[in-house]
Formats: sequence, structure tokens, C-alpha cells
Amino acid sequence: MRLLICSDGTDPADNPTRIGGIIGAPCQSPTTLLGIAEKDEDEQALRAALDGEAAMLQEQGVTPTIVIRSGEPIRQILAETAANEYDLAIIGARRKGTGGLYWRPEKTYEVIKAVPPPVLVAIGACGRIKRILVCTGGKRYIDDAVQLAGEIATCVGASLTLLHVMAEPPAIYADLVRLEEDVDRLLASDSELGLGLLGQKESLEKMGLEVEVRIRHGLALDQIFMEVREGEHDLIVTGTSQAGGTFRHYIMGDLTRGILNRAECPVLVARAGKIVDDDDAEGGFFHRLLHGFGAKSA
Repeated sequence: MRLLICSDGTDPADNPTRIGGIIGAPCQSPTTLLGIAEKDEDEQALRAALDGEAAMLQEQGVTPTIVIRSGEPIRQILAETAANEYDLAIIGARRKGTGGLYWRPEKTYEVIKAVPPPVLVAIGACGRIKRILVCTGGKRYIDDAVQLAGEIATCVGASLTLLHVMAEPPAIYADLVRLEEDVDRLLASDSELGLGLLGQKESLEKMGLEVEVRIRHGLALDQIFMEVREGEHDLIVTGTSQAGGTFRHYIMGDLTRGILNRAECPVLVARAGKIVDDDDAEGGFFHRLLHGFGAKSA
């Protein structure tokens, strides 16, 4: 698993570095520590900060390659991930408020939607990853997220919980609720949800992991964070979907954005497939993001 840790050299950037070490050391991951100086005069201080973060990683058992780029952060992260194949990018995200659509810097959400690899957002003072919560609907589009969560869990020795949240039905359907909350009966059923969750559970168990399936009813965000608190989970895994059309990109749904807004632990936003551009031969979407829309390939 090849890791990219993105840092701006400030103290809160220690969180992505620390989590990178927690994952990278047991996974024996080739790791790149990417620093981005938005101004040329910031480069010397950034280099010194990255040397300190590299020393921290070495104490955890990871020897990173340091890369420094200059310019607009999203464009530079995209350039690095376009030039080199990474399995996971790790970024920081300070909370800036508790209202509106974006509680964290908008760049955080834009990076998640723009770069090819899954993105782990370092939130909170994470010192371990022992319990991972995967938000799943039992659908195939989330299979990549489940697989990646399983790979991380295998490396760090974590257990996994597959959580599916259903809308609260009227009281007259109480028997239906009890049936759905009977996980064993649900997994043994021929329903699409039951078969999907069973397939995900079995694929993880084949990796030697301890897996629990949980069903909840109510408002999705409320139920997810109730599960996080009650289960003392260290990492939340959610997903993005891919937009169609000429310019392919990832879409962040309201649920994923809400999780990122409110989370107090790291959040891994995994992919539902790879970006494929109709005009890759001409540089495509990546070329326009890197060099500006309207630019022509050389």
C-alpha cells in the first residue's frame, strides 16, 4: 500500500503524519511526505518542518521520501497523484465552524473530489486504529471501500463493523423493524441487502478479520455517530460515487459531507471506481485541472 501524506508544515499537520505512521509502519508502506509552499519564501520553513515530520515517521518505523512543490495546494496534490500511483492520500482538516455546508476548509472537500486515490482525512488526536466502522448499504459500489478498509484492518490488527442505516418506518411496521434488526435472519435471507452485506462480511472474514454487521433505523448521521460513540470506533469509512459525462469527477454526497463535518475521528473516503476520461489521449480532465481549462496539450 503506497501512501501519500500531504503537509503544509504547520503543527496540526502532525495528525496526517501520525496516522500515516500508524498505517504505514505495519503495512511496510512506501511513503511520500508531500509539502506544498504556496509562496516561494515559505519553502525553507516548510522543508525544516518536513524534516521534523520525517523524523517522527522514522520513529514509528517509516522512512519517507520528501517531496516539496510550490503553488496552489489542490493543483499540486493532483499533479503528484497524477504523476505517481498512490493507494491512499492522507490530508489534514481543521474545523472552521459548525454551520453551513462546509465546517472544514473547502479545499478539504475539493481534494477528496479531485484526486484519484482514496483520501483519509486526519481528524482528531488519533493514537491508534483498532476499530473501523464502514458505512455500507450492502451495494457493490461500496465494495472498493470495504476492501480497502479490510487491507488497513489486516495491517493494523483492527476489527471491522459494517453499518447500514435505514429510515425509521411508521410504528405499524414495528415487526418489520425487528426483522431487519435481526442481523442473522437478514444475512440468511435472499434480500438484496442481506446478500450484499453477507458478501461483504464473508470477503472480510476470508482476510482473517473479525467482522460485525449492525443495522440501525433513523436519521443516518445521528445513527452513524451513535454507533461511533457506542462502539468506540477509531476510523469511519464512507464512499464517493463517480459522475458521468465528458468531464469525469467524484461526487461527494450529503452524507459523506455531513460525516466529514461532524467527525471527531479520522474519516476515509473511498472510491467507487477509477476516473476514466473520454479524451485521455488529449490530456483530458487532469490536464485541464493542472494547466487550466481551455489549455491545449503540447
